[in-house]
Amino acid sequence: MIYDFHTHTLLSDGALSPIELINRAQAIGYRAIAIADHVGVGSLARLIEEIARDCALARDQWDILAIPGIELTHLPAEKIAETARQAKELGAWLVIVHGQTPAEPVPQNTNLAAVGCPQVDILAHPGLLSLEEAKLAAANNVFIEITTRKGHCLTNGHVALVACQAGARLLLNSDAHEEADLMTAQLAATAAQGTGLDEAQCHQLLRINPRHLLQRVPQCAQYLPRLPA
Repeated sequence: MIYDFHTHTLLSDGALSPIELINRAQAIGYRAIAIADHVGVGSLARLIEEIARDCALARDQWDILAIPGIELTHLPAEKIAETARQAKELGAWLVIVHGQTPAEPVPQNTNLAAVGCPQVDILAHPGLLSLEEAKLAAANNVFIEITTRKGHCLTNGHVALVACQAGARLLLNSDAHEEADLMTAQLAATAAQGTGLDEAQCHQLLRINPRHLLQRVPQCAQYLPRLPA
């Protein structure tokens, strides 16, 4: 059983259409997937509408919870809260913020702005996450991402350690840009163990925290009974 709340399609920098990525994911055992293409303020409304339509079709036809989301990417930190609110109003079920990964020149204070905004659901690949940022994430119920994405995954061990010290919830996501990036159950388990988490913490990461996230998304409530505990 695989939950993955961070993937990309050809609507931004991915290789597949949303409906094809969802179909390929459900074929290899995914139970929930979020399409979260990169957006700025100009593309926000258009991408949310397109993603939402394909996700609705997939939920209706297949046994997978397809979630329309977006990833706010390379925005000035001062615009994150306002844009996250707009995204939710436009129909995004999940809002992810592209964190301060060591692999890219992300604007300063992005992590802090994201974890301080209750409209943000996930801070993706946050790089050298600070304890202050992790504590604020815990206070605002913002999930912190562990990722299997190359480059972004370099700080997974640090992120896991700091998040656990602060009591912030972790999620494992693929940040998939093509079919080969999607997770298998074995890859997910290996990535979780590779962070240094113990067995109970890995179970929390892979099984418990995804359900906590889904429970905070009002639109997902009717689908939870279909997903194994």
